[in-house]
Amino acid sequence: MSTPEASAIRVVVVDDHPIVRDGLIGIFAREQDLAVVGEASDGREALVVIEQTAPDVVIMDLRMPGGDGVTAIRALQKRGNPARILVLTTYDTDRDILAAVQAGADGYLLKDAPRAELVRAIRDVAAGRPVLTPRALEALTARRRDVALTPREVEVLKVIAGGGTNRTAAETLMVSEATVKTHLVRAYEKLGVNDRAAAVRVAFERGLI
Repeated sequence: MSTPEASAIRVVVVDDHPIVRDGLIGIFAREQDLAVVGEASDGREALVVIEQTAPDVVIMDLRMPGGDGVTAIRALQKRGNPARILVLTTYDTDRDILAAVQAGADGYLLKDAPRAELVRAIRDVAAGRPVLTPRALEALTARRRDVALTPREVEVLKVIAGGGTNRTAAETLMVSEATVKTHLVRAYEKLGVNDRAAAVRVAFERGLI
């Protein structure tokens, strides 16, 4: 990789398939305002490469054996890394979309997108403009409209939000820990998250608790 021009958008490509990475790097090499400064094969490696190269935009796959994209995005947000994240994936389920956006992704694009659309998306994300496919926008809109936690799910999340454990919630609500876990799993699914911290945050953001 050559030294990028000072005005070029610095890009890191994260994907577990070498052929995909090579293809993306080849596409970006044709654009004078884009410069690939690093690549990684999974989320854990990506954190190291991003720290070393200080990119403007990270092209992030979601499902990678050595460390998934959502976990990497959360880690970058926790570290306060300023890089913009454009998810590029083959998955367009509500769960994948919501998990990525809630983790902090700035854009969501599918791998079957035309080259011109991908390049434009990088420029938009770099400029602070969110990029969402129609399917991603539909998923986010539907979730905002339709999410409704049951009274028990709300009660469990309130206990968790106050620093309580599953056992605390079980004792407070006079139910078994297994029942508490069931309520949490269902709340995670409705909110499109994977852990209790994210569930509490999203529930607060949406005024559900």
